[in-house]
Amino acid sequence: MSRVFRLVISCPDQVGIVAKVASFIADQGGSIVEANHHTETMDQWFFMRHEILASSLNNDLEGFKEKFTPIAEEFNMQWQVFDSAKPKRIALFASKESHCLADLLYRWHEKDLPGEVACVIANHDDLRSMVEWYQVPFHHVPVTPETKPEAFAKSEELAAKYEADVIVLARYMQILPPNMCRDYAGKVINIHHSFLPSFVGAKPYHQAYERGVKLIGATCHYVTEELDAGPIIEQEVIRVNHSQDIEDLKRLGRDVEKITLSRGLRYHLEDRVLIHGNKTVVFAP
Repeated sequence: MSRVFRLVISCPDQVGIVAKVASFIADQGGSIVEANHHTETMDQWFFMRHEILASSLNNDLEGFKEKFTPIAEEFNMQWQVFDSAKPKRIALFASKESHCLADLLYRWHEKDLPGEVACVIANHDDLRSMVEWYQVPFHHVPVTPETKPEAFAKSEELAAKYEADVIVLARYMQILPPNMCRDYAGKVINIHHSFLPSFVGAKPYHQAYERGVKLIGATCHYVTEELDAGPIIEQEVIRVNHSQDIEDLKRLGRDVEKITLSRGLRYHLEDRVLIHGNKTVVFAP
């Protein structure tokens, strides 16, 4: 894949933004290989994501940023430029259930995930052998009611040690403390085994079974201090019926969870997700 710079922008909607940005990129010799725009008409907020062929530009990333800054200031932009040659580093948090973790490790091993798995941090030791087969550092950090503050502090210390750009809760089954949610705001991704906002919290498949739903789903979202209420990145569903019991729902749900988490993580790694309040704009390919 060719190296690209990803220019991601959000700002108050105004006339001339697209033209100004496109003219700037052209003046730098840049070739735009993908372009996405969206305006939230309710609050007049504009979103943009451009992929620019790095080899076509007249300058490097820092030079690009320096020259673009006056335009960003003119339009009051919130903006970043990412280099696809520097993949984001991922810390995977896990527990006992293996399906989401195994799926992400497999995709990463097969180079089907545009990031670098830096480490796995788990509150149980059950999955160590699987993780170490992939030659990924595994850290067992038990979490008990008595040791939660120390355990979360250790886990955050490890994430920092491995220079994690994003933390993925691959069925971690623990509620992160508020300070960690704040420290990694917009950088902690969770998979909830329900089609949120329905059936938040524990045992959503039991809740779904008791309600007699005809669809079950999974939700990939950013973690915030409010449980299962962060900005949603991706969702998927599968149809069920009255003949299927709770174990059937769990079995079917595991497949939905895997695809939803991997897809949502990919969007994040490719800088396709822009957070706006408690919503997201996702420029899916």
